[in-house]
Parts: sequence; C-alpha cells; structure tokens
Amino acid sequence: MFAYLKGVFESRTLDYIVVDVNGIGYKIFMSENSMKRIGELGSIIKVHTYVKVREDDISIYGFASNEELRMFELLVSVSGIGAKSAIVILSNIEPSAFAAAVISDNVGALKKLPGIGAKSAQRIILELKDKLKTIDVEDDSSEELKAVINQNQNIEELISALQVLGYTKKEVEKIIPKLDNKDDNLENLIKKALLLLSK
Repeated sequence: MFAYLKGVFESRTLDYIVVDVNGIGYKIFMSENSMKRIGELGSIIKVHTYVKVREDDISIYGFASNEELRMFELLVSVSGIGAKSAIVILSNIEPSAFAAAVISDNVGALKKLPGIGAKSAQRIILELKDKLKTIDVEDDSSEELKAVINQNQNIEELISALQVLGYTKKEVEKIIPKLDNKDDNLENLIKKALLLLSK
C-alpha cells in the first residue's frame, strides 16, 4: 500500500506511536527497539511501514530501519508467527543477531525470545534457510571475493546472513572490501556491513 510515512511524531504508548501526516494521525505499531530509535516527540520522522489488511481490521506496523522491516516480513512468512509475535521478537533481538542465529543454526539464541520454543526456533531456521537457497543460485563470485572467503569463513556466512535480511548477493559483495575481514565475530561483521549498506 505504501512504503513509508513521513510526518510529525505526535505521541507514543507502550506498543504504538502516532504520526501526523498532513493532518491525519496514523496509529503505527512498533517494536521497543524501533521506538527507541525513531526520534523525539514533535520532530519530523520517517517510518518504514508494513500494512496488514484483514476483513475486520487494517493495522500499520512501523520500523526505524529497512533491516527491521525485512526481518518482520521474514518472520510473518514463517508458519505460526503472526504480526504481533513478530513485533515482540523484534523488541528482543537486533536484526544482526537474528540473521547470525539463523545462519549458524543457533536454536539456543532464538529459544530465548518470548513465545519461541525449541520447535518454533527450528522452524524459523529451516524455513528461512529454505528461502535463502532460492536466492542467487549461480556462484558468480569474483576470484578476489573467493580469496577473501577462503581467508575468513565468516564472510560466506555474512553474505548469507545479509541475504536473510533481504540484500542481494551483488549488493553485499560491493561492501565486502570495505570490511575488516580479520574480524572473526559474525554478528560484528553483520553490524558493520549494515552500516555500510545504509549509506
């Protein structure tokens, strides 16, 4: 319906904010993480949005970043996870940590999230990895990138993790040379890559 809303940050409650766009107040449900980042009351803010339409309800979900929106879209695509559950999950884990957990099969990290048991955690990993297998099937990586991957196995996992968050392989490959490839912490690499991709 629309990709984002830009307007005056009018008010906030525990689970939603109100944004005034040309005299119309939009009620936008958000995670705690997005609420902390979105800006100050009275300021002009831009909120990435996801609109859920049902017979008896139209709800708008908002996000401070594209990565969080992509993570939300991935979560609601997993069987058994609804929009409200996805918002709770987003309030308790950063996109970088979520992507790292999916790629490294870290069921333990996902089990710590509210409302996620062992079976749900395994289903999230399985379904999202299946989606990943359909992306960029051909291995057309440059020789230079293959050399970097050989030096640090985390680079290959980084590419997969960023694809989980909706980036294409080509977008990711462009920023790989700008990263400190000696960093052996996958989550740190993802955070650094997300900063570069947002520029």
